[in-house]
Amino acid sequence: MASISQSLIAPSRTHHHLLLHRSLPFSKSSPLPGLNCASHLTSSLPLALRHAKSRALVPAVRASIEVPAAIRPGGTVETDRLPSDVRDRSIQAVDSLGGRVTVGDVAAQAGLKLDEAERALQALAADTGGFLEVSDEGDVLYTFPKDYRAKLAAKSFKLKVEPLVEKAKGAFAYLIRVSFGTALIASIVLVYTTIIALASSQSDEDNRKRRSSFNSGVTVFFNPTDLFWYWDVNYYKRRHIESEGELNFIESVFSFVFGDGDPNQGLEEERWKLIGQYISSNGGVVTAEELAPFLDVPPLDSNKEQDEESYILPVLLRFQGHPEVDEQGNILYLFPSLQRTASSRRIGRKEYVGTRLAQSIIGIDRYFKEQKWKFSKSNASQRALVVGLGALNLFGVIILGVMLKDVTTLPRGLISLVSQLLPLLQAYAASFFAIPCFRWLQLLRTNNEITKRNEARLERARALELPNPSLRRKLLSARDMASQKVIRPEEIVYTTRNDIMDQDYEEKEWDRRFKELE
Repeated sequence: MASISQSLIAPSRTHHHLLLHRSLPFSKSSPLPGLNCASHLTSSLPLALRHAKSRALVPAVRASIEVPAAIRPGGTVETDRLPSDVRDRSIQAVDSLGGRVTVGDVAAQAGLKLDEAERALQALAADTGGFLEVSDEGDVLYTFPKDYRAKLAAKSFKLKVEPLVEKAKGAFAYLIRVSFGTALIASIVLVYTTIIALASSQSDEDNRKRRSSFNSGVTVFFNPTDLFWYWDVNYYKRRHIESEGELNFIESVFSFVFGDGDPNQGLEEERWKLIGQYISSNGGVVTAEELAPFLDVPPLDSNKEQDEESYILPVLLRFQGHPEVDEQGNILYLFPSLQRTASSRRIGRKEYVGTRLAQSIIGIDRYFKEQKWKFSKSNASQRALVVGLGALNLFGVIILGVMLKDVTTLPRGLISLVSQLLPLLQAYAASFFAIPCFRWLQLLRTNNEITKRNEARLERARALELPNPSLRRKLLSARDMASQKVIRPEEIVYTTRNDIMDQDYEEKEWDRRFKELE
């Protein structure tokens, strides 16, 4: 741990200069927020950074005074280049953390990779007039004005268009859902109307009887006036307000055949948020057993003396962590970037190891739980009605196919049209039951796998609440190694907010700070 602490503090002036330069995103690929031209950047650098004594720093300054055109007036909006989910999650993290953050803060809060969080912060700062703060240890903070959201919304065309695109997608998805249900009604009407038309050629009396029987049967299942309501794109919203979670009949047809989508959509993002927040809240040092309740892990095997920890690798890659071995030979995982923060948080303490672990981190679940897939959100009466109509349609298509085979010459008009559409009607009627049967079998296997994963994670969470002596010593060692460095305003030695004349960082002050570090 001593070696780790020493690596965070520069041992010499030259090393400190290099650390400061490496922390500042002044290169072409990383634009400097808040600055609009190269000359402004040159004049804003502290005198100590440009002093002749620091020879090792001179080439670094020369290489970093060029500002990309993307952040100059008239350039492109950097935030528009970000994936929408990365941008939105970063903005939410900045808001929740008060507008003054480190890269580690945003990565932990939003569950983003460190490089994604850094790119997002640089883009947001470049587009909204945010500025950088550099501490005396070379840590970089991003600070945003209170109205940065308004500035971004005024500048970004993508933010203005996205709500309209989302509404269009929602309307299109709704039309697809109601179209499939409406097709069932249309198929029944066409099929039975054609059957009646074919039968009418034999007897007018039979025609009247069949037509009367057909009309009465249809009104039992469907009221034609409802069709206007079902095709109203706002109908579902009104129904949702009246009875949350219920589907109308036309939507229940689509729900029965195709289901209602992935119930775990977006849950993977929540998983990484939980992991990032847990690591940050425990001082950046955790054990594999602590993260197991949030990952896809195999069940505990009592026959194994030591459980394999390969499942921790995705976490190490995302948050740039690395293993550390304590004095007792336990393997712990250290995440330095998540230990540097702009806001103080309560970190896990020794008394929370064991039964109180679940309550030690407020707002973080004990384990990650996946939701099981549902066959359909429609209720039992709706499903019965859909099955009845589907069976009625299938029966009618079969009867119509038999009747058309016996017809030597097809009359023009409706019967000729329906005969051409018969293959399509047969495919629709068959798939109406084939797709749900296949989907039901698939859901059985999927839900069985989800149950196994949830049970394995729950088992790991319970093992943390009642740890054995070996695991308890390991958890206590992680708490001893945990640390949190809160970067306070008085530790800031340079900021891009003010001009150099206002900051008053003279050479003597820098020399004094460097001597303290040595």
